[in-house]
Amino acid sequence: MLTAKVLASRQKFRKGNLYDAKCPSRTVLDHVTSRWGSLVLLVLLGGKQRFSELVRGIGGVSEKMLAQTLQNLEADGLLLRTVYPTIPPKVEYDLTSLGSEAALHIQALTNWVEDNVSEVLRIRARRAARTPSATTRSGIPVTKAP
Repeated sequence: MLTAKVLASRQKFRKGNLYDAKCPSRTVLDHVTSRWGSLVLLVLLGGKQRFSELVRGIGGVSEKMLAQTLQNLEADGLLLRTVYPTIPPKVEYDLTSLGSEAALHIQALTNWVEDNVSEVLRIRARRAARTPSATTRSGIPVTKAP
C-alpha cells in the first residue's frame, strides 16, 4: 500500500500550475520563453550546433547570456550538451525530445509573431498618432487609465 508521503510526492511531479507562485513550472516557463531561451530552442530545431555557431545564429546575444541560457535549458532537460575529448574540447548542443516538443510550440508562436508584426506596428503607430502620450524605453506608447 502506498503511503501518504509517496502519494504526495507523486502528485507534486504531475502537472504544473503556472498560476501558483511556488510551482516550479514557472521557472521552466521563464527558461523556455526568455528572449534567448526561445531563440536557442528555435535554432536547435535545425540540428546540433556548437557554441560559436549559436552565437552567430542568434543576433545580439552575449556569450555570457548564451552560456547561462544553455545551462538553464540543459538543467531543465531540454537540451543535451555533448563534450568530445579533443584538444581544444569540442562541445555540441542538441535538443532532447522534450526540447524538440517545446521548440515546436515556440516555433508556432514565433511564426504568428513574424506573420503579424506589420499589423502590430500599424496599430501602435495609429495609437501613437491619436494619443500624444509618453512612451516606454521600447517605444511602446503608455496610456493612462480612464
